[in-house]
Amino acid sequence: MGSSVRIAMVAGEASGDLLASHLIASLKAKLPDAIFYGIGGPKMQAQGFDAWWPMEKLAVMGYVDALKHYREISGIRRQLKKRLLDIRPDIFIGVDAPDFNLGLETNLKSAGVKTIHYVSPSIWAWRGGRIKKIAKAVNRVLALFPMEPPLYEKAHIPVTYVGHPLADIIPLETSQRAVREMLGIARDVPVFALLPGSRKGELEMMADTFVQTAKIIRQRFLPNALFVVPLATRETRLQFEMAIYQQQAADIPFRLLFGHAQEALGAADVSLVASGTATLEAALIKRPMVITYKIAKLSYWIMKRMAYQAFVGLPNVLAGRAIVPEILQDQATPENLAEALVGLYEDKENAAAIAEAFTEIHLQLRQNTAEKAANAVIQCLN
Repeated sequence: MGSSVRIAMVAGEASGDLLASHLIASLKAKLPDAIFYGIGGPKMQAQGFDAWWPMEKLAVMGYVDALKHYREISGIRRQLKKRLLDIRPDIFIGVDAPDFNLGLETNLKSAGVKTIHYVSPSIWAWRGGRIKKIAKAVNRVLALFPMEPPLYEKAHIPVTYVGHPLADIIPLETSQRAVREMLGIARDVPVFALLPGSRKGELEMMADTFVQTAKIIRQRFLPNALFVVPLATRETRLQFEMAIYQQQAADIPFRLLFGHAQEALGAADVSLVASGTATLEAALIKRPMVITYKIAKLSYWIMKRMAYQAFVGLPNVLAGRAIVPEILQDQATPENLAEALVGLYEDKENAAAIAEAFTEIHLQLRQNTAEKAANAVIQCLN
């Protein structure tokens, strides 16, 4: 192979940035002269990735939000496609963001550039018709979850199961006592972690509900409860602070953290988590949780019509059964959420059963992901 391998990548949000940064580190160990460029976030850039556009440009949620940003995003995709077809990298790796990446991969693959899609689009959950599109777009899929490879094998699409990097990073046991000591939280206080999402659109939908839920828990059930809220960005922190102010909840003890989701979950007895990767983090930390979500009514209606799974939360999907409650959309009232959270808090026996089920998931997903993914990329390059 030539002296420097040129690897183009696109990641669209924080979870993709994390995945891609580990993959870059692992590839650099095997291909020290490789150069990486495209669209990525701060963790990728810290590994020497050359970001032509910042990742934030692509982080939208649901159909309605995507339509609002459609012109800007399709402009970026057009320019990126032209640039990549001009310079023809040795391989293109689309990290998640299927709505952006699959079309781009199709163009590149038909022009003879090798393409890998890292993170299977959730064809097991909804929009299974996409598998035909994926077949046209990629030379190989890197799948994070064990139920995915059989679906690709059936469609004759090359696939490698790589596990999930969070399962490698998060220890099999997280000591609640140690995390609380570090955060200066007393041992006997009921602690609830609130994870309202990492994107502005999610907080617009969820912040008020999360604040009202905390209020009800304090006023009706557990007057000494504490609420730890990790927020991913300045904007989302500001949004949550605004919600506290607007819901007149300044007297409720919220501990806002910058990032540190795993610490918040580790300190908690129970968590309230907006559906997404955070539900997997909560599962790997082995604490009970309530999974919730609200999106624009139209987006929800569309997704519901296309869904195959009985569950939306990854922990329940992976287990194939309802380990933890999912309270979604119109059901997700502060009253319903508060009751479910307090119910989980009080049921210590159930908490032990939940932890056991989550340990099984952890062991299944712990596959030394970055290493496996890097090997698959190199195999594809050769």
